[in-house]
Order: sequence, then structure tokens, then C-alpha cells
Amino acid sequence: MLFVDAAGTERYTADRGRSPKFDTPDRDRAQHAATVINALQTAQNSRGPFPTQVGNGFYESPGLTLIFESEPGFPLAFESLDLRRSKIQLLAVTRDEETARTYATIHVPDDKIPILLCKFEEYRDAEDGDERDNRKLVESITNIKLATLSELWTDTPQLYPAANTAITWEVWLRTAMKGENSPSAVLREAAPNFRYEVISNDLSFIDRTVVLVRGTREQLALSTDVLGVIAEVRKAKVTADFYSMQPAVDQHALSAAFIQRLGALPGGSPVVALLDTGVNRAHPLLAPIVAETDVDGFKPGWGGHDSHRHGHGTQMAGLAIYDDLTPLFAGNGPIEITHGVQSLKLYHAPDPHRPELYGAVTIEGISRLEIDAARRKAFCMAISAEARERGRPTSWSAAVDNLAYGAINDTRRLIILSAGNTPPEARRDYPAYNEAASIEDPGQSWNALTVGGYTDRIFIDDNVNFGWNPLASRGDLAPSSKTSMTWPRSTKTPFKPDIVMEAGNMGRPPGDGDPLFLPELQLLTTSNEFAAGEAPFVEFHDTSAAAALAANLAARVMARYPDYSPETIRGLLVHSAKWTDAMRARAVDGQGRLDRERMLRTFGYGAPDPERLFYSAGNALTLIAEDSLQPFFKDGDGSIKTKDIKFHELPWPRDALLALPFDTPVEMRVTLSYFVEPSPGERGWDRKYGYPFPGYSRDRDAGRFQASHQRARSRG
Repeated sequence: MLFVDAAGTERYTADRGRSPKFDTPDRDRAQHAATVINALQTAQNSRGPFPTQVGNGFYESPGLTLIFESEPGFPLAFESLDLRRSKIQLLAVTRDEETARTYATIHVPDDKIPILLCKFEEYRDAEDGDERDNRKLVESITNIKLATLSELWTDTPQLYPAANTAITWEVWLRTAMKGENSPSAVLREAAPNFRYEVISNDLSFIDRTVVLVRGTREQLALSTDVLGVIAEVRKAKVTADFYSMQPAVDQHALSAAFIQRLGALPGGSPVVALLDTGVNRAHPLLAPIVAETDVDGFKPGWGGHDSHRHGHGTQMAGLAIYDDLTPLFAGNGPIEITHGVQSLKLYHAPDPHRPELYGAVTIEGISRLEIDAARRKAFCMAISAEARERGRPTSWSAAVDNLAYGAINDTRRLIILSAGNTPPEARRDYPAYNEAASIEDPGQSWNALTVGGYTDRIFIDDNVNFGWNPLASRGDLAPSSKTSMTWPRSTKTPFKPDIVMEAGNMGRPPGDGDPLFLPELQLLTTSNEFAAGEAPFVEFHDTSAAAALAANLAARVMARYPDYSPETIRGLLVHSAKWTDAMRARAVDGQGRLDRERMLRTFGYGAPDPERLFYSAGNALTLIAEDSLQPFFKDGDGSIKTKDIKFHELPWPRDALLALPFDTPVEMRVTLSYFVEPSPGERGWDRKYGYPFPGYSRDRDAGRFQASHQRARSRG
């Protein structure tokens, strides 16, 4: 499989060997200077008077928060507006794809307005050709206006609340300049007067503090002081506890309303095939999707129901079908169902399998699920065992590789595994313990998609858990996730996990207490106990949840692209993955360099982006090529000889590339995805008989391809 992204950048040109040229609209210098000066003065005057004294206290001027706007299709020189030494702060940069305009939000103290005016006047009075005339900055500006709350909104425009409608806001506060009050203190002190409520603790970053605020847009916009400390606002995501903590009767009412929004499951749709603890399919949200014939047990006496004390399989099924239920409950539109779930109860606590038999058990379990061959399947298994092999194959991982490769029944399969979890009592030593804890067997399988965990869940209800902080930062490794950091750095061990998905977070109490699971930091899914009087929904977390989310995503891709091979589906998930800033920060070594192997062995290729997976976002185009070859064969004397070699012309989007302006920089991302024929014995670990057939890891092949691409690019 070959995946290629080609992306162009508007209105920037680059000459080889020189810095990029910044393109601006044609301007009449005197006329345009007058326009921007007038716009700045109008914005300053439109704010109106601000209070200089309230009661016995004095208010300092909150300054101005301004919006600078570009011409359609042209860049904005927003870097020139970030003048920290002058206390002028760049707060946010957004782009409107419909109008092709860029907007920069800046905060300017009142006594620093003359600095901006001076820049505009220098541009006005300069002669053409002057090097320090601020031309790039001023000519890139088409308008300046005073920011309102709606213009500080950086979320999806359709989510901006209606008038007098209370929502929970994610409020991003700017950095306090020297001599200023804390923006968080300003926001909190104004809350009683303007009748909004600050409901979370402060989350502090290098240049921002984030808090959750409950209120209407009118309440947040009433205070000039409050607007003066806000960098941007978004709609806060509803957390699982909002629903899981409701009384059982209210949860059942919520379930009934949810079912009314469900679409019909298309005939012949793909399924997530779970090998777990069974599924209680009578749950109101599962019954319309999971038929009685979709549930079975490995042994006849087990039954297919979920008898696990925590209802693990039923919780997996809810995520595999719906993803996290929380945002679906928060909406009110129709819910499209793209795939179903089939379940084989592979683990039964009163009658466990012998550990050494799990390879054979997994083969039989998957074969049983394939009796219904009419529907495509993404197999998902969160059963694992403590590993001592440090990435080397076992009979279990080799069995998984054989299943994926197609050695059994000549059928290639997509198999999704969880990376395994750290013990809850060890999470006080996060993240050091995670980096020393090996991914569990059979997660070292080369062909399986092994899923670790990261988290974006960081907001804690300050009214319930005052002074608590999230254990993991936003975008960082989940407290549960294991890594392959202790595996040898060689081509004999794969990079695992392959990707990471949301696995929930934990809270750390004030002082030196052990971290605990907090409901607001988890995912919401179906419970195995749902009778009247019992709550049908429960929080779920850890790499089991992450694996179920990955299976959900894979099944959605299968539904969208029914003809793609399992290798392609796996490759698409990896191709769409991105590393967050927190992941990159964790992989920086003592010299400030990015250790890519450390990042790969901790986070794989990152977290898949559904927007990037299902759509060509922005100027990015994804091209897919599927083919096969046999590099080696066994001769009559038993020796291994080379066989096939194929040369592929890169599937460049020629017309799209030729339509770009001359010398536009183009970035290409390549992902190769193929299944290897396993050779788990010790003989299979040299270059000639390499387990990662045909002698190189997937990643090394991709690296060699990238190097040759760079050489081709350097030749123009």
C-alpha cells in the first residue's frame, strides 16, 4: 500500500536558496495608511468609557483586544503583531476557509496604542524601497476592529450559543504582563457581579491559562475587564460524569430519547468482531444493533452473555459501535449507524484457558467468528498477558501474525490489540513506570494494529474535587498505557504501539496522595447491568477503551471503503495519525533534539485524525495504491532466493500540482502497509530470514523511500 499526501500553500512563493517571499495586495501607500489608522482609532473610540474607580478599589484600564483582518487569499503578517517587550500580545490566529481570510487577535494596553500608530505612520511616510517601512505588516491588513466575544470564538462557528443560552465555555486566558493582575483572578472576581460561574480549576500552560465557565454569552461579554483578559473561547466538551452521575431513571429516559434518533443498520454492513468477556446484547442501545446470533461463547457451557464483574465486553461493545457516548448525548440530531458488533466470549473467569494455549485459542476464536462470512470484520481483542520477551515473538503473537497474514484459510485479517495497562497502584510513578513497562503479549505482533493510550481529558470539577490536578497533560501519554521503550533498538523489534487513542485520565489530589479515577476524565459507554433501577451507562478507561475506539474507527473506514484490503485499512489509520505537541515534548532529549525512536516506541505514529482520515482537509490529497509481490521463494534445494521486484510510478496528482503557483513548496507523506509472513524461531532473526519480511521493518522501508524522495526533490 502506498499513501501520498500532497499539500500546497497559498500565496507564498519560494526561490531555491532564498527565504520565502511574502505576497501582499497592491496598495496605494497614502490611501491605505489612512485606512488602517482610521480603523485603529475607530476601534479605540468604539470601546466607550471604562470605570476608573469602583467602591474603594481602582480599576486599571483593561486595554484593547483587537481583530486584524487580511485580504481574501492573502496571508497576514501576524508575527509582527506579537510585541512582548511592548506588552502587545498575539492571542490567536484563525482562518475562515469560506472567505480565505486570516484573522489575528491581539491585546494592546491603552498606553501602547501609539506604538501601532507609529508603525502605520512610518509606512505612510516612507519612500518606496525603504527596507524598514513596515510594508509587509501594514499592506497585509485590510481592516482592524474591536474584538467582541463572538470574534474571540475559535470553535466551529455553528456551535456558538444562541442569545441568553447558558453553556459551559472553555475560556483561554492570556498571559499577565508585568504589573498586571492575574487574568484568572480578574475572571473569578468578576463572576458574582456578572452572574456567570467558574466551575473548574486553572490549567496553566506556558502562554495560556484555561478554565471552564458556565454562563451565557451576554454575561461573559458585559465586562470590559473580562473581555480584556480573554485570548479565545470555545465550547467545552460535556464530560462523562454529567450523564453517569444522573439517577438511573433519568439515564433510562436519556436512553429512550437516544434510540429515537438512531438510524437503521444497513444490510451487510461490517462489524467489529470482539474477542472478550461476552456482550449483554439486551442493553437498550445494543439490542437494535447486535442480533442474538451475533453473540456466542467459546465453550458451549459459557454462553455468550457478559458475566464479567465489571462488564468489560459490554463496555467494549458500546464504544465499538458508538464511540464515546458523551458527545452523542449532548447532541440532538440523527445518529448514523455504519457497522455492528459480533462477540465471541473468549475469557470466562471461572474457567480460564491455560496461558500457553492462547495462540491456538485465538485462532479458533477468530475462525468461529468467521462462520458468518457475509460481513467484513475488524477483529478486536483486549486480552493480553504480561510480556518478558521485550518485543520478540511468542507463539501467541506469531499466531496473530499468521491470522493477519492469511496463512490460515487464505484470508487476510485486520486485528486490533490493546497495548496493556500499568497496574493502578503504579500510576503514582507516572510517566517513569510507563516507559519501563513493556507492551503486553501479543501486542508485539508485527501485523496487528496495537493501540496504546493518550488523553485529552484534563478538566476537573473544582466544586467536587477542589485542588485536584490531572495526572497527564492534554495530548500526553495516558496513565494506563505501556510502551516499547525497554525493547532493543533494532530492526528485530517493531515500533509499538502503532497508534494511540483516548484512554482517559486520572486526577492527582492535593499533597502527595495516590492518583484516582475521576468520572469527568473518563469515557461513557454501555453497562452490563441495565435493568430498571440500575444505571445503564458507566465510565470506561485504559487501553481496552482505546482499542475499542480504534476498532470503531476501522469499521467506519470499512463501511466507507468496502473494497479496501485489511492492510489498507490499517495503513489509513496510521497515515491519518498525528503527534501532539505534548508527545513531541516528551520525546525531546537533553540536547533539545527530537528522539523519533522514543516517540515511536511511546506513541507509535500518534493519534488518528478522523477529519484527515475521511476527508481531504484543506489542500491535502490522499492517494492510495494497492498491489502485491513475493520478494523471496524457496528453491528445490531449500535455499531462499529472490523473486519479484516491482517499480511503481508515484501517483502524483499531476493536474493539481501543475495548477499551483510556480515554486510552491509541496509536502509529501508516505505510508507503506503490508503484512509479513511470520518466522518466530530464532533462525528468523537475521537479515536473510528476517521476521519483518522481507528483511526490513515497515518503518525502515518507509525511511529508505523517504530518503530517495528527498534526493529526487533536491534535484527539482
